Amino acid sequence: MGKASSKFAYTPAPGRLIVKSLEQSERTDSGLYLPETAKERPQLAEVVAYVPSRGEDGKPNEALTTVGATIFHSKYGGTEVKIDGADFLILREDDILAVKN
Repeated sequence: MGKASSKFAYTPAPGRLIVKSLEQSERTDSGLYLPETAKERPQLAEVVAYVPSRGEDGKPNEALTTVGATIFHSKYGGTEVKIDGADFLILREDDILAVKN
């Protein structure tokens, strides 16, 4: 398995990425404050580790994103994990909906 191009302590399996959710605003656009229970799961995240999937020939496919990029991912995709006290999400490449240019 190839090394992810990051200094993160964990390397995801091929075709997976580890992301850190970006904070959701505590206020709506109209100025209302949201209680913790009303906040939705964030869909914007920063990629902290990524290994592209592999083709049938065993060679890595073209990378969809890079470490440090901001992505928009599917709302209920991935697995929530806690690493060294911080919350992360492990996603499949298929869960990436958009990459910020």
